[in-house]
Formats: sequence, structure tokens, C-alpha cells
Amino acid sequence: MKVNKVLFEKSSSSIGNCPKNGFFEIAFIGRSNVGKSSILNMLLNRKGIAKVSKKPGKTKLINFFSVNENIYFVDLPGYGYSKLSKKNKLKISSITETYFKHRESLKEIFLLIDIRHEIQIADLEFINFLKSIKRDFTIVFTKKDKIKDSLVKISCDDFLKSITNIYKPNKYFVSSSKSKYGREEILDYIGNMIS
Repeated sequence: MKVNKVLFEKSSSSIGNCPKNGFFEIAFIGRSNVGKSSILNMLLNRKGIAKVSKKPGKTKLINFFSVNENIYFVDLPGYGYSKLSKKNKLKISSITETYFKHRESLKEIFLLIDIRHEIQIADLEFINFLKSIKRDFTIVFTKKDKIKDSLVKISCDDFLKSITNIYKPNKYFVSSSKSKYGREEILDYIGNMIS
């Protein structure tokens, strides 16, 4: 898949405010600070189209990016950020939960996992949530540039073993927004899916 035209479409605070044109949607979700905005910028080849912040919990709305005028890449609020107020955490959780449960145009979920870390409770809870609503997902390991090449496969295998009873992957990706590693593979996967 070649990315030709990219446009930030809108931010939505509820599912009722999401676009209604029926484009397929590819959602990007993960723990706060896992690199969602960075990987979107990398895949779209548009520096800064998705706002990157070193402060976790920055994304609070559902952000829609129109790609080639026929698909949306969707940047969702991160989960597991404990410093947000209880009210805000519940609000973000509600937005995300409603989107995944009821958004009919959602075609694929990329669950972003920081390759440097073992499975976190928040990841496990979110994976169980997706399983409970019968939503499939594909794991994308982020921040490959932060570890030695010799540890990449070991880290991926260790994480996947920890969820082997709830996730049977036929595919996963490794990425680095800094080096653009994994970009073509992920875009090809999306292109094949929507063609």
C-alpha cells in the first residue's frame, strides 16, 4: 500500500461524533507512551501529523486520519496511565470501550507493545477486554531501536508466550518509528486487507 494523500479529518469525543462515510478503519491502541502517535507519523510519512508528546496520557479523543481518501487510521487514547484523574481515566476508558464494541467500520486493531518490557497488567486487561467482545487484533512491537538486535526475537517470543492461552497470532510486526523499520510490511498488510 502506498500512502499518497493524508489528511487529519477530526477528533471525536464520542462514537456518535465519529465520521459516518463508511471508510474502513485501522485502529492503533496501546499503553500510554507506547508510541502510537510516532508510529502513525512514520506509517503516514508525515512528521507531526499526529501530535507526539513525552507526557503520557496526551491523547484523550479518537483522532481520525484520512488516508488516500478511502481509509482511516485511528489514533485512540492510551490505556494504563495512572496519573490521570479518576474521572478522566473513566472517560477515556468509556470512549475506547464504546468504540471497540460498536464501531462497525473498524476493520483492524493494531495493539502496540513496547518491545523493551514484559507484559504489563494494563496490556493483559486490555487483551482480555478485546477477547471478551470477540475483536481480533494484531500486535505491533514498538521501539525496536531501543534494544539490541540480538534481543528482538527473544523479547517478542517471551511476550507472546505470556499470552499464549488467549492470543494465537498468525502474524505480528516489529517496528521503529525512528528508523522506519517495519513500515513497508505493515502497510502491505493493510493494503492486502482492504483490497
